[in-house]
Amino acid sequence: MTRARITDLVVVLPGIMGSRLADADGRAVWDLSGGALLRGLRTFGASLDTLRLPKDIGDADPGDGIVPVGLMPDLHVVPGIWHPVDGYTDLLRWLERHFTLSVSDNLLTFPYDWRLSCRHNAERLKGRIDLELERWRASAPERREARVVFLCHSMGGLIARHYVERLGGHEITRRLITLGTPHRGSPLALAHLVNGERVLGLDLGPFARSLPSLHQLAPDYACMTGPGGLAHARDLPGLPGVDPALLADAARFHADLRSAPPRAELHAVFGVGQPTATTAHYADDRLLLDVGDGDGDGDGDGDGTVPRRAALPTDAAGDDLAGTGSGTPYEQHGSLQNNWGVRNALWGLLGHTPPVPRDEEPLAALLGVEAPALLAAGTPYEVTVTAPHDHLLLTAELCPADGNRAAPRTLHSLGGGRYRAAFPPPEQGAYRLSVGRLTALTLVADR
Repeated sequence: MTRARITDLVVVLPGIMGSRLADADGRAVWDLSGGALLRGLRTFGASLDTLRLPKDIGDADPGDGIVPVGLMPDLHVVPGIWHPVDGYTDLLRWLERHFTLSVSDNLLTFPYDWRLSCRHNAERLKGRIDLELERWRASAPERREARVVFLCHSMGGLIARHYVERLGGHEITRRLITLGTPHRGSPLALAHLVNGERVLGLDLGPFARSLPSLHQLAPDYACMTGPGGLAHARDLPGLPGVDPALLADAARFHADLRSAPPRAELHAVFGVGQPTATTAHYADDRLLLDVGDGDGDGDGDGDGTVPRRAALPTDAAGDDLAGTGSGTPYEQHGSLQNNWGVRNALWGLLGHTPPVPRDEEPLAALLGVEAPALLAAGTPYEVTVTAPHDHLLLTAELCPADGNRAAPRTLHSLGGGRYRAAFPPPEQGAYRLSVGRLTALTLVADR
């Protein structure tokens, strides 16, 4: 197959937890994925003190010797920090297979220390791009006018935006593509900060609350419901768990992005149709998420992690979009980078037409899936699906991340376009749930 020609430099940025981390001696401190994920998380507690950041770190480097060493290849998660995310190996292979791109040549990956602020990592990105673009332009005469195309999943889009919009990166950027980036934050991040999850016997609260990055993922819109209506989390001084200074700084970070003129093409690809928390309220000493029904009407839906309303950047006035929405697949947040509809959108955004146009599958393209991201061992695995209408034959497969045989189930109609299936309690481990071409990710563990 002839590969589509790309003369620009394409740079892939992962989301939070999507970069492998090692200490100064080269020992892995975060490198858990796929079938080894659960076993590794049981010993992850030994790294928590090493990875926890000092108070008031701001945009600085902690000087603890932790360095990013690559992208996560497969399913990964730290429960209590973010929802499960699939890896990036398949995306990189797809790019190399269909375009004249090669890893470490003109297809670069930018792993980063996801604990640190987006500003800090944007400064590192600038240094890397300055070197790599000069190298690429000098490698052949036809590349002298090459520019950079950023392809970013989740938080990676915030880092690239800060570089492009605040550090002069617009001068050499052709296009910034974000996949499921929480441009206006996500209530999920705020809930993890406030609630301080305890998972697998590990108290993740102090670690999570030390991260500037997690605060920068908190909602930058009025998301807290109360007697007086909706309020910004930063305006609620009694909200426990969050670091007020980090939350206030996160608000400045987002304000800086809103006030920057859109000087480079920004295309936001995001998932819809999945039940997604859009607002939250505080009760019984916990932050409780208010989840929409995922009916795809634009109010209360998203990709299961990032609400639709937060997946597009806005300008300083908060009314007009600062980017273009390109592609809205029915897909969960952690699998957007591997969704076939997203891949088709990427063809156009990289300047080419797919060699063989693919008709959208009406059934697979309109499914909303509700399934647990973390399941206690011994608990049946229940899946609820919303579909365009009743009387469909729907099946789901729960596949272990280690590649063992999937367990299929037929979903039963509940009426009103809703379907349900229940799997027997799975063995402990990491799993992918597939309904049509839509994927959800789950970790089964004793808590």
